[in-house]
Amino acid sequence: MQFKTLTDVDVRGKRAIVREDLNVPMKAGRIADDTRLVAALETLRYLRDHGAKTIVVSHLGRPDGKVVPAMSLRPVAEELHKRLGSTVAFAPDCVGKSAEEAVASMENGDVLLLENLRFHAEEEDNDPRFAAELAALGDLYVNDAFGTAHRAHASTAGIARDLPAVAGFLMQKELEALGRLTNDPKHPFVCAIGGAKVKDKVGVFVALLERVDGFVVGGGMANTFLAARGVDVGSSLRDSDLEPAKHIIALADAKGVPIHLPTDAVVSTAFDADANATVVPIGEVNGRMILDIGPETARAYALVLRGAQTIVFNGPMGVYEKEAYQAGTRAVGEAIAEATRGGAVSVVGGGDAAAAAATLGFAGAMTHVSTGGGATLEFLEGKTLPGVAALERAALGSGA
Repeated sequence: MQFKTLTDVDVRGKRAIVREDLNVPMKAGRIADDTRLVAALETLRYLRDHGAKTIVVSHLGRPDGKVVPAMSLRPVAEELHKRLGSTVAFAPDCVGKSAEEAVASMENGDVLLLENLRFHAEEEDNDPRFAAELAALGDLYVNDAFGTAHRAHASTAGIARDLPAVAGFLMQKELEALGRLTNDPKHPFVCAIGGAKVKDKVGVFVALLERVDGFVVGGGMANTFLAARGVDVGSSLRDSDLEPAKHIIALADAKGVPIHLPTDAVVSTAFDADANATVVPIGEVNGRMILDIGPETARAYALVLRGAQTIVFNGPMGVYEKEAYQAGTRAVGEAIAEATRGGAVSVVGGGDAAAAAATLGFAGAMTHVSTGGGATLEFLEGKTLPGVAALERAALGSGA
C-alpha cells in the first residue's frame, strides 16, 4: 500500500477536514464507551499543535438521512473538549451556511466538529455534489477513520477526489498492523476466532487458510464446526446451514491446516440460567447450550497460542459478557499476552474481539487492537477498502 501521511505535508494554516470514526455508543445522552474517541486524539492533537484549522467530520448511528436529535455529535464535541484540553467548536450542520460560517471564523490551531454526516442521505450515497460541498470547506483531507474505510461514502471516498488526501495516524497504524498479518507474517501464525456464525466469516477463513498454521475456534462458530463434524451440540447457537463449515473443513484438511475445536464446554439449560452452568465433555451436551469452551480446551488452545509468533484474535470463545462464561476467552487472552511478551505480534481484530479484550483486561498487552469491525474483516479477506483505495489514488495523483 502506498499512501501519504500527515508527516508528508505542511498543515500549518491549512483547513484540514479530518474524517474520524466517532460513532461511539451513547446511553442517556452520554458516551458509554470512549475507545474510538481516544483513538482519534493523536491525529487531532498533532493538527492542533501544528497550526492547522482542524475540521472534524464523523457519523453517529444510523439516522438514515434524517435529523435525529438523539444522534447529534454535540455531546462528542463536549467530550473532545475535555480530552484535548482546548476548545472544540460545534457546527449544527456539516454543510451549508452554518458550517461555512463556523469554518470561516477559525484561527490556526482551532478545532471544529461538524454535525452528523448521516443526517444527509447523500453521505451514504457517495453523492459527488455532497462530497464537493464537504471538500469546499477545506484545503486538505485526512482520513483517520479505519472503522469506516470499507464504506464508499462521500466522506470516506468521494471527498478524496476533490482534495489532497493523506492518512491520519490511526489509519496509518491500522494499515501497518493489519499489513503485518497479510505481508510475510512470522510463523507459526495462529488465528483465535470466535463469534456467532461461520457464514459471516467464510471469507476470513478462506483468506487466512493461505497464511496461517492453525485456528483455535470458539463461540457459536465452534458449535457449527462441531455439528458439521457430526457432534450433537444440543440447543447451542449454530448456523442452520452446515455447508459453509464443511467447505472450510475440507479446504483446511486439504492444506493440512488444523482447525482446533473444543473437547469440553461450559453448558447450561438456558442462556440466562447461569447458576446451572457446568463443564461437560463435548459429547455430553445432552440438549443443553454450549456457552463457553471448557478448561481442558482452554489449556489446549493456550498451548497452541503460546508457541505462535503471529496471532490474530478475531472473536471471543464464549458469552464473555457473563461472568460464568468468561474463563475461556480470558485464558486465550492471557496466552496471547504471554506470547506477545515473548516477542510475538498480536492483533485484535476489532468488533466483539476488541470489546472482549477490553472487558477482560488483556487489550493493553496486545501489539495492536483494531478499531475496525467490518473493515478489519474485509481487510483480512483481501478485499479493497474504498477509503484506503482513495488514499492510494491520491498518493499516485490519479484522482478518481
